[in-house]
Amino acid sequence: METTGSVEERLQRIEDQLAIHRLLDDYAAFLDARDYERYAMLFAPNGEWIGGVGHHKGRAAIRAMLVDLLGPPGSENRTEFHLLSNARVDVEGDRATATSRYLFVRRGSDGGPQPALAGLYTDMLVRADGRWLIARRIADDILPPPEEWATQCTADRQ
Repeated sequence: METTGSVEERLQRIEDQLAIHRLLDDYAAFLDARDYERYAMLFAPNGEWIGGVGHHKGRAAIRAMLVDLLGPPGSENRTEFHLLSNARVDVEGDRATATSRYLFVRRGSDGGPQPALAGLYTDMLVRADGRWLIARRIADDILPPPEEWATQCTADRQ
């Protein structure tokens, strides 16, 4: 933890880090709640989502990605959820970077939780109008590998 700078500068850095941690938590909460509008608003207007299911730029494209993957907004979700952990946030003025781990869990054939996808998020964030937003999120699917996950997603949509 950085301890240089005035008390005000250190306090601002801590407030920024907390706000970004909340943004990361909101990301998973809005995704699992199928609240695509609030999810998309976590991104800058030209924000990017890059991962195993493609490259999507802008809030409208990101919302459309979610509809394609998960179905209509607001649909009840009692079968899957996302866990985020190990978030590391570095703030430099009005820009920040973050890395975190993710685990996507689905209901298994026995009704119990079944890990489906694990990976690493790498984020570039910007402060705009006093709010932290995701400028670019890269989802690096590790287990299963991206090709296998893309095949599973395609099969799920059919």
